[in-house]
Amino acid sequence: MGIYEELQARGLIAQVTDEDDIRELVNNGKATFYIGFDPTADSLHVGHFMALCLMKRLQDAGNKPIALIGGGTAMIGDPSGRTDMRQMMTKETIQHNCECFKKQMSRFIDFSDGKALMVNNADWLLDLNYIDVLREVGAHFSVNRMLTAECYKQRMERGLSFLEFNYMIMQSYDFYALYQKYGCNLQFGGDDQWSNMLGGTELIRRKLGKNACAMTITLLLNSEGKKMGKTQSGAVWLDPNKTSPFEFYQYWRNVADADVLKCIRMLTFLPLEEIDKMDSWEGVQLNIAKEILAYELTKLVHGEEEAQKAQEAAKALFSKGAAADMPTTELTEADLTEGNIDILTMLVKTGLVSSKSEARRAVQQGGVAVDGEKITDIYASFAGEDLNGEGIVLKKGKKNFRKVVLV
Repeated sequence: MGIYEELQARGLIAQVTDEDDIRELVNNGKATFYIGFDPTADSLHVGHFMALCLMKRLQDAGNKPIALIGGGTAMIGDPSGRTDMRQMMTKETIQHNCECFKKQMSRFIDFSDGKALMVNNADWLLDLNYIDVLREVGAHFSVNRMLTAECYKQRMERGLSFLEFNYMIMQSYDFYALYQKYGCNLQFGGDDQWSNMLGGTELIRRKLGKNACAMTITLLLNSEGKKMGKTQSGAVWLDPNKTSPFEFYQYWRNVADADVLKCIRMLTFLPLEEIDKMDSWEGVQLNIAKEILAYELTKLVHGEEEAQKAQEAAKALFSKGAAADMPTTELTEADLTEGNIDILTMLVKTGLVSSKSEARRAVQQGGVAVDGEKITDIYASFAGEDLNGEGIVLKKGKKNFRKVVLV
């Protein structure tokens, strides 16, 4: 089985421009391909995770990845899937985010000895002359066709700015520049990027008379059709300081039964033969599959040692010994009232709820526990000495835990 066939079997391929050409390139290690990452935050998140895994799979098959950091396109903002315009960032913020991305990507991609490249589109986009772009690039884009693009649909409903309207042209120019500079012949991206990617292949064809290909990756959706990688508190980040290894593990450990095997197939590097045997699993066996998924992905992102710690902590959530690797909230004497803290305040301080009214409902509905004991009294309080040493384990619902200690 070639790498293209493996990608098909794992359900990763959504749309392709030239299937035969792409199969020939990637199966024979002839692809120099790129995926773009706009540095809109100081960490990559689960939404980027599948793209990074795809880059690793293709590099392992002998192909050359180019990780394109969007220091230039981030100055505009991608309107895809957005109902509002992205917040404008300073050049300093964008540069800081670029440096954070580079560090995280190196866990997945081997950049040594020219085996992969990391480039920043600010190097060519920021020096472009506006009139030259209009004459040399803009002439090859039909406004009528651009307005039908999927990436603009949601923004069209509430008003698409001319700033964002240029994003497709900028992304297309990236492919054109990479083709000329590095012989990049293939672009990968999420399925919501299809229109932008076609713009790039068309620009290369019109300007250079050459053929370049594009392929989109299946979006990571749950069984309800919603994008995965989000929690009540926000995105699931790859930075351990933003989402701890334990929280990362717990996110995957708690995916729905209907989603676990799909996630194992699309995201892990386990052999397909091994995954196929899990297709008949049900009931308790699906919990085993979730543990496999959580462990494998945590190992990929945070390393084997952290994955082991997270797994051990998850298996003994109510053991204070296992609480060492849980996300921790540190309280001080200033958080106490006459040496005590009530359960509602503690839930808010830990971030498990956003307000005392939400905390009250959680307690009244039986969804709160301390060290494994359900708390049903909304006036329950805990002395400062209860939080000393190893602290306590506070639980809300089935999936949310915090160790609480007094420092």
